[in-house]
Amino acid sequence: MPDITPAVRADLAPTGKLRAGINYGNFILAQKDKATGESRGVALDLSNELARRLGVPLEIVAFDTVTALGDSAPDNKWDIAFLGSDPQREKIMDFSAAYVELNATYLVPGASALRSAAEVDRAGLRVTAAARANYELWLQRNLKNAQLLSQPTNDAAFEFLTAGNADALAGLTEALINMSAKLPGSRLVDGRFMAVQQSIAVPKGKDAGLAYLRSVVEDAKASGLVARAIEKTGARGVAVAPAAK
Repeated sequence: MPDITPAVRADLAPTGKLRAGINYGNFILAQKDKATGESRGVALDLSNELARRLGVPLEIVAFDTVTALGDSAPDNKWDIAFLGSDPQREKIMDFSAAYVELNATYLVPGASALRSAAEVDRAGLRVTAAARANYELWLQRNLKNAQLLSQPTNDAAFEFLTAGNADALAGLTEALINMSAKLPGSRLVDGRFMAVQQSIAVPKGKDAGLAYLRSVVEDAKASGLVARAIEKTGARGVAVAPAAK
């Protein structure tokens, strides 16, 4: 591991603590126990590890949506943030390599003729998704024939599907499995349309902090920390990201 220099501390803990922006809307990365109020998840494990290495307290800066988290990048509310890397987001923040990959696929009604993710991009088909989620941004760039009808939240997109206004709902595998229980007969298609690369971001201009953060992420993957964190969640469709090149 590289040394923790004054420049690294100035970038990652300028207030004397590590402020981690975390999206609780992605329960694979973070969730709060309703009984105890305790937070847990892959993002929490990584935040705690980074704070331990820096020798500073951890402060969780909670967000309900990835949109709100991403939009707050210029506002000095957090020092690091957990969200998927994307060319649009890279305009205002820099990213480590991915630490986990989350499979993204489609949920369809039981009567749908669609069987695989590869079949969905067809003329006349309507796809709904949560606006500005990592996979929705990908679909904006990559759907060539199907129509993308984005909704403000995952719940809104699910309701859009159940109302018959869309033919497929795009989302993370684990979330769609849970949603399918609320729509009798519905099912996930085979395969995935992308692997969402979940990374850790810093605001632009934090070069020393970013270099150190990238080393921590690679070490966390190689040491098994990320794999253990995933296992504790019990989540499906989640894997440790490959080592960075």
